Amino acid sequence: MTGNDIDFITYSIGNLSRRLNMSAAEVYRRLKQSGILNGYIVPSYDVLHTFSKEYLMEDLIEYMREKGVLA
Repeated sequence: MTGNDIDFITYSIGNLSRRLNMSAAEVYRRLKQSGILNGYIVPSYDVLHTFSKEYLMEDLIEYMREKGVLA
């Protein structure tokens, strides 16, 4: 994992936590346990980091719902 990956993960978790009104620790836990973090966000960094913040948040929230992480 590179510094860019870590920055992007931090950025994504921070924005998701504000958007979902959850702590960053809870968002991280859900992403990690569901496999979204290491199975989607990290390997897809090259594409995901080109998205606008709004589109990225919608994409991640939709995927979290598909994986049963969010109701």
